[in-house]
Amino acid sequence: MCGIIGYLGPKDVVPLLIEGLKRMEYRGYDSAGVAVYDGKTLNTRRTPGKIAKLEAALAAAPLAGHVGIGHTRWATHGPPTEKNAHPHRSADGTVAVVHNGIIENANALRSALQELGYVFTSDTDTEVIAHLIQELFDGSLEEALLAALSKIEGTYGLAVMCDKDPNKIVAARKGSPLLIGVGVGENFLASDPSAILAHTRQVVYLDDGDIAVIERDSYRVIDAHATPMSRKVDRILWDLAEIERGGFDHFMLKEIFEQPTSVENTMRGRLILDDGTAKLGGLNLSHDELLHIDNVIITACGTSWHSALIGEMMIEELCRIPVEVEYASEFRYKNPIVTDRTLCIVMSQSGETADTLAAMREAKRRGARTLGFVNVVGSTIAREDDGGVYLHAGPEIGVASTKAFTSQVVALALFTLKLARKHDLSVVRGREIAQAMHHLPDQIRTVLESAKAIETIAEEFKDATNFLYLGRGYSFPTALEGALKLKEISYIHAEGYPAAEMKHGPIALIDEEMPVVFVAPHDAVFEKVVSNIQEVRARHGRTIVITSRDEPNLKGLIDYEIRIPETLDMLMPILAAVPLQLLAYYIAVKRGANVDQPRNLAKSVTVE
Repeated sequence: MCGIIGYLGPKDVVPLLIEGLKRMEYRGYDSAGVAVYDGKTLNTRRTPGKIAKLEAALAAAPLAGHVGIGHTRWATHGPPTEKNAHPHRSADGTVAVVHNGIIENANALRSALQELGYVFTSDTDTEVIAHLIQELFDGSLEEALLAALSKIEGTYGLAVMCDKDPNKIVAARKGSPLLIGVGVGENFLASDPSAILAHTRQVVYLDDGDIAVIERDSYRVIDAHATPMSRKVDRILWDLAEIERGGFDHFMLKEIFEQPTSVENTMRGRLILDDGTAKLGGLNLSHDELLHIDNVIITACGTSWHSALIGEMMIEELCRIPVEVEYASEFRYKNPIVTDRTLCIVMSQSGETADTLAAMREAKRRGARTLGFVNVVGSTIAREDDGGVYLHAGPEIGVASTKAFTSQVVALALFTLKLARKHDLSVVRGREIAQAMHHLPDQIRTVLESAKAIETIAEEFKDATNFLYLGRGYSFPTALEGALKLKEISYIHAEGYPAAEMKHGPIALIDEEMPVVFVAPHDAVFEKVVSNIQEVRARHGRTIVITSRDEPNLKGLIDYEIRIPETLDMLMPILAAVPLQLLAYYIAVKRGANVDQPRNLAKSVTVE
């Protein structure tokens, strides 16, 4: 969730740390700080709030040096205050620590250290690590950290400095991403490649259990027993321009408008039109292994869970294989039924979502074959799964996922098409699906032409306090996703329901003040949804309806209509999601919300 940056080299470290922290602002944070070694001692500056406040503190009391670490924090232990901001220092001031994650036995360690005379000045679990390293230090920072980690339970991405063993940064990873940036005469540490992309494209991704000792001209990776570990150097392929706004007011709007390209990139080289199938070389599954699958489990969180629901319907409809969609956060606690004929698909934009990663590991432990559908190359899920599909949607900076959602649905459609053709889906039906997918980028461009009209609708409803989103069939998960987008970035309470379930409770909420968004393309259940729209109108509810053609049955029932092109039922969510994203975006902007960094949310949730 939080951001870590570190640097060792010839340059002034403070501007580099601030630049790196700013590159990671999109991840979400509520305080920031840096620690710098000036050649003699460690010094820190920490502030609650945005990085601009940290910059002001540094302007008032400058720091200088060539080695340092920085951090942006989302509060887990204690409110966002200066005393709780990272870096945290040991009692004697010689050790500085930044930490992402949660130390589960922090209270027990705190009590033991207090008995030894250590005084705690913050509410955080991280301060425990700083004092523990001081207590265990005997000349070598990495040895002290190894000893400390043997006593720690929980998850962490750690970066540590010590002025008694200076000119190095020691880092450790367990459940929270970290990477080394390899330069010439300089090296970097970061929790996100965007923080260092302006300086190097050569990175080493740390695995869980790795400890890295980083110096200006070298680095080494060891395990918990100090055994050297070999880690390959990867290259970041995307450009810095991809994480800039490019003339758009917000990253979220830019990413909404990038969807014709991102969807096309997800399909590029994979959609085989003539054969009506898909080529997915990264699955690492043979023809026989695909046919060996008895059931599919899809685990995910948040937006990815909604795309998984759509994938469930696709696979069951076309492949006739039973599919279960599980909240990744609940999967490993419910004693799931998994066999060696189970395929477990894990969905995560970042590839670092803690619950999803844990669910994948549990599925593997029980014998399932695992496939990761992720967007970030080199992410933990991508490195640990048995095979998978990269989305190739490009960097997604806005906290509220947009282009990753549509690319996830497209990736699931590609997988479904491939699997269905391996079973008994005809080539004619396969070609129909492939052709429909081929047209999606142009159809999304058509939807985006309605942006101004959707902005007008947003003006009408920006002061609403509640929204209801309804859909049936493939449109139900789309309704869930629309409601999530609105509540995430505008802070308006919104709920998604199957349209028929409205009568089983939510209908009591409907009055002339209640906006109801219907996802009602002309699909197999369209006539049923018309009846639900009539029920809302009879109770004076205000209707916003996403449709795909002019329908006499809707005359007089719609207050606001948003038209999308027609396509196959299974692909409708890709087109219907776009106006829902725009509606949420424009409402949030008109309410003055921070669209790219909504309160209390982070881009990548790396703690339970």
